[in-house]
Amino acid sequence: MIRERKERIRELLCKIYGSEDGEKAFKKIENNISNCAREEVKEYFSEKDIFLITYGDSLKKKGEKPLSTLSKFVKTNLKGIFSAIHILPFFPYSSDDGFSVMDYYSVTPELGSWEDIREIGKDFKLMFDLILNHVSAQSEWFRKYLAGKKGFEQLVIECDPSTDLSAVVRPRTSPLLTPYTKDNGEKIYLWTTFSADQIDLNFKSTDVLEKMINVSLFYVKQGASIIRLDAIAYLWKEINTKCIHLPEDHSIVKLLRQVINCVEPEAVILTETNVPHKENISYFGNGYDEAQMVYNFTLPPLLLHSFLAGDITTFSDWVDSLSLSSKETTFFNFTASHDGIGIRPIENIISKEELEKIITHVKNNGGRISYKKNPDGSESPYELNITYVDALMKKDKTYHAERFIASQSIAMVLPGVPAVYIHSLLGSHNWNEGVKQTGHVRTINREKLNYDKVMEELNDSNSFRSRVFDRYIRLLKIRIKQPAFHPNASFKVLKVNPKVFSLIRETIEQKIFVFVNVSSQKLEISLTENNIPPNLKDLITDTVISQDRLELSPYQIVWLSKGSQ
Repeated sequence: MIRERKERIRELLCKIYGSEDGEKAFKKIENNISNCAREEVKEYFSEKDIFLITYGDSLKKKGEKPLSTLSKFVKTNLKGIFSAIHILPFFPYSSDDGFSVMDYYSVTPELGSWEDIREIGKDFKLMFDLILNHVSAQSEWFRKYLAGKKGFEQLVIECDPSTDLSAVVRPRTSPLLTPYTKDNGEKIYLWTTFSADQIDLNFKSTDVLEKMINVSLFYVKQGASIIRLDAIAYLWKEINTKCIHLPEDHSIVKLLRQVINCVEPEAVILTETNVPHKENISYFGNGYDEAQMVYNFTLPPLLLHSFLAGDITTFSDWVDSLSLSSKETTFFNFTASHDGIGIRPIENIISKEELEKIITHVKNNGGRISYKKNPDGSESPYELNITYVDALMKKDKTYHAERFIASQSIAMVLPGVPAVYIHSLLGSHNWNEGVKQTGHVRTINREKLNYDKVMEELNDSNSFRSRVFDRYIRLLKIRIKQPAFHPNASFKVLKVNPKVFSLIRETIEQKIFVFVNVSSQKLEISLTENNIPPNLKDLITDTVISQDRLELSPYQIVWLSKGSQ
């Protein structure tokens, strides 16, 4: 297996860089790939896999390093429920809450140390961000480029400002090119896809490739079993193209998978591509050669639309169209993350009028809207900046917690692995004060919480945090015991009512019928008419449904099966 992987790495390098440079790059990389005793991987995922997404300092306690506080919280409250933790960039950075990395090999001292990271890794699998599209303008790497140091001459992408770049897909409204001055006085314009402080790396240079491969292998050595490829779709640049989803982007994903799996066969690649579904799942490749997992970016905005409309029809149709290219691939099912709720994935699924209703609702609930620049110079909405909790809030707050938990339960039962943002788990509201402090709208969903206050609220059964957290945890505890919720278990959408999401998940061992009322109305579903057998047990209430009709309270969740496993 190792020999085959190495040969595949050589082929990919020669394909990307040509025979001569590809062979040279391979000889450098080969030295860093050691033989691995474990060759067989039975499966990458199971029904017991649930991810927590958090910053290293999402919880803060006076007198403690945040990573130590996080470790205490997850080991006390989440051990045995969550299988993995995605600690968002914990490296020294200059902007974008960690995504403008100054040093890929260090932990920000204010957060803690590598020892703190490894301590968390004793009880949970770890996911690290490989931020390979760009580097901080304040990094040592960039300073060496400006100084013309050997090995850094082609670190970044210089471009004549008169070049026609109108075809380039833009995820931001900031300028694509930013002026800088080298130490020798030469003024240059550099490619900056996301901000002036985030300088795009030049992957046409094998020196850059080697640097980032070394970083990825270092992360695996530090305990990372999932590597998240940040902004991978924008990696390769070619003038007169859209500079997104280019063949070289896919080739580099394939290359990284082969390299990393040479060292750790069970390691997983997750691609982050906030784009429409068809483009997004292209990073599965043929099902065996690219990412094992991709973000299910259509899920958050389309699910929000369904709950606001009180109609699950469009969402159910979309779920019915989902498919996985192999048993080695699956979806990363999330509703919220450190970023906002991306709009691009629902471009051709809902109407402009429906999208405008969502935008108006988000603004009325204290949220903001981020925009992107279009080729014609105009701007259009790109992202909803609001906590998912507040995005689902309606004027009548009677069922606020129930509505939110109902939405989260749907993400738990879809094919794929559930991923829960810490602010969703803790029922956090918009952090408007944070937006005032930073001037960045994404801060609204990145609050740094006081650990003692959070624990006080969690211990108060009447608090909103406690109501959300306790119900969330209870559902997850039940979920991880059900074989039918295996990420790759078969699924079938049932169309029982426009206001009820219904799904069958099935393995040889178990069959579960899922029902979620997405409205504030009481509903009845005929089991016989929908070919659902009698005397099944609701795994959530632990009661047998003996009658023909299933009664659903507002936002009720029902998981019917022959019994708890």
